[in-house]
Amino acid sequence: MHVVKDESLYPRLLADIGGTNARFALQKSRASQIENIEVLSCSDYDSLLAAILAYLSKNANFSVKFGALALPNPILGDWIQMTNHHWAFSMEKTRKALGFDILLAINDFTAQAHFIRNSTDLEMVQVGGKSCDIHSAKLVLGPGTGLGLSAIIPFGKDSYTALASEGGHVSFTPFDDIELMIFKYAKQKFTHLSAERLISGAGLSLIYEALAHKEGKKELKMSPELISSKAMDKSCSLCSLSLDIFCAILGTFCADAALTLGARGGVYICGGIVPSFVEYFKNSTFRSRFENKGRMSSYLSDIPVYVVLSKYSGIHGVSVVLDKYLKDNFTSH
Repeated sequence: MHVVKDESLYPRLLADIGGTNARFALQKSRASQIENIEVLSCSDYDSLLAAILAYLSKNANFSVKFGALALPNPILGDWIQMTNHHWAFSMEKTRKALGFDILLAINDFTAQAHFIRNSTDLEMVQVGGKSCDIHSAKLVLGPGTGLGLSAIIPFGKDSYTALASEGGHVSFTPFDDIELMIFKYAKQKFTHLSAERLISGAGLSLIYEALAHKEGKKELKMSPELISSKAMDKSCSLCSLSLDIFCAILGTFCADAALTLGARGGVYICGGIVPSFVEYFKNSTFRSRFENKGRMSSYLSDIPVYVVLSKYSGIHGVSVVLDKYLKDNFTSH
C-alpha cells in the first residue's frame, strides 16, 4: 500500500447517476462540506464522459484525481450498460479520459444504504409501524426511473454490509382482480413483467394506461407527474385510482422484501417519486397492503416505514464508499 497524507486524497468528484438525471458534486477537503451540487439531464449528453466533463469544466478550476459513481444497474466488471438509459461505457477508459487516479462504481441503492447507515441528519417521514430493532436488517428501496433495492445487514459490533441487489427486477405478481387485469394488459407489451415495470415513473403511467384502456378512453397516455398532480388535487378519478394502485403494489413489494430480509430495522423508501406526494402517500393504500400478509400481518405491523426526503442521499452515500476505499488503500491507520 502506498501511504499518503489524507489531504492529498482530495478533491473528489461524487456522482449519483440515474436514468433521467445525473447529480454531481465536489468534496474539496476533509474539512469541507460536499458542495457545487448540480443536476444535469442525462438526455442532454451523448455519454457519461461528456456529462462529467461538462460538470467539471463549470465547477472545478483545479485538478481532480479521485471520483466515485453511483449507477442504477449491476456492477459486474469494467463494462457498464445502463439499464434505463442508453449510456454504455468502460470504467477504465472513462477514468483515463478524465485523468483520474481512482474512479469507483457502485450500485445506486448500495449508495443509498450507506447514506442511511451513516447519516446523523436523516430527513424522513414515518408511515406506520412502531420502533426499529437496531440489530436487524434495514430495507432500502425506491421507485424512480427504475426500482432500486438494497439492504443494510448488521454483523458484529458496529459493522455492517450494504447489499448490491437487483431486486427491483423480480417478477410482478398481481394481488387482486384489478392488478390481474393490469398484469394481462402489460404482459402484451413485455416478455417479462418485473416489479420495476409497474413500480416506477413509467410504471405509474402504465397503470393509468391499462385502466384507461379498460374504460375505453381514447387518450391512454399520461405522464407520471400529471397523474400524481391530478390525483392529489382530486381532479381525475382515474388518476387517483392509478396512484392508489401504485401505492398498493409498492406496499406488497415492500412487504415481500421485508419478509425475505427480516427487515425489522425498518423500511426506507428513497428515490424521486414517493417524496413528491408524501402527504398523499401517508393516507394511501400503501400501509394496509404492506400489512396484508395473513399469518405474517402482525410481524409486518411492527415494522416502521420511512420516506426519505433528503435530496442528495446518493451523493452522500457514494462519498462514504469512496472515503473508506481511499482510507483502506492509501492511508496508514
